Amino acid sequence: MKILFYGTRDYDRESFEKVMDDYPDVEVEFTKTNLTWRTAILANGYDAVCAFVNANVNAMALDILAGNGVKLILMRCAGFDAVNIAYAKSLGMTVTNVPAYSPEAIAEHAMALGLAANRRVVKGYNRVRENNFDLNNLVGITLHGKTAGIVGTGRIGAALCRICKGFGMKVIGADLFPNQALVDEGVVDEYVKVKDGKVDYNSLYAQADFISLHAFLNEESRHMINDKAIGKMKDGVIFVNTGRGGLVDTEALIRGIVSGKIGAAGIDVYEEENENVYKNRSGEVYETVTARLTSFPNVVVTSHQAFFTEEALGEIARVTLENATAYANGTDFVARSVVTAPEK
Repeated sequence: MKILFYGTRDYDRESFEKVMDDYPDVEVEFTKTNLTWRTAILANGYDAVCAFVNANVNAMALDILAGNGVKLILMRCAGFDAVNIAYAKSLGMTVTNVPAYSPEAIAEHAMALGLAANRRVVKGYNRVRENNFDLNNLVGITLHGKTAGIVGTGRIGAALCRICKGFGMKVIGADLFPNQALVDEGVVDEYVKVKDGKVDYNSLYAQADFISLHAFLNEESRHMINDKAIGKMKDGVIFVNTGRGGLVDTEALIRGIVSGKIGAAGIDVYEEENENVYKNRSGEVYETVTARLTSFPNVVVTSHQAFFTEEALGEIARVTLENATAYANGTDFVARSVVTAPEK
């Protein structure tokens, strides 16, 4: 099994090289070039490619990959919306992901963003660096006794529910498929209603002082956070997104911040990030949405790094190479990691 790893950085190479001895039948090559239709030709002579969340594996890229004999696409991330799944399946290609490399890491980062934005940590830190110890405009709110609204209670959302409960918060969950076990454990105090296949987010918006997104991105959930949704939230709500940028209408988010409806925002993903994510553009001068967001003292923005821990990188490497080996040997893939495979 010969694999070309696209869009790799030093930390990717290091994490995979640490475990390569455990997979002697897998040969890998690394390139910093990202996977798009323009770069798919580089996979000529490889059995598989491996890409990350910022790739663009559209139909044209898939045609080129398939034409060069690639049968397996290994996404070293949980999300697979970068791949045209239906078209990959029609070409007889197998696509795998890493469904849960570190839910706790992402949940911890979500809470860190919420806390930093709420307590104006960045602004306070910058003041102290300049020997300014004034506290004006740094006031936040105490989370203890407040209500957290967690949108999506899969592994990541469930981990954040536990963190919020540890802070002494009431936890409301919103999920098309409520997890009764979380209620039984006392982790989630209640779920909002689901009727006719629709989640009643309005109930969550009306009650939550802290809202964090962990929902899947699809056509139905795209821009679920818009002017209308924000208008239904409590005044001064703390808003966090470590899920997918497309869940939020960024212009509406900015209007909510300006109006004061959103009292603090922690953003790790945003819809306009693809041109920037994992790139150093510090020497360039251009208008970006990040410049607008970071101009607010109550907003903290990070660069799609919620997953970024040593443990997560290790799990990504292990599961990705396990899936490659399973494909080569015709054995079972790592649990729930197969997104699509040819019909048998």
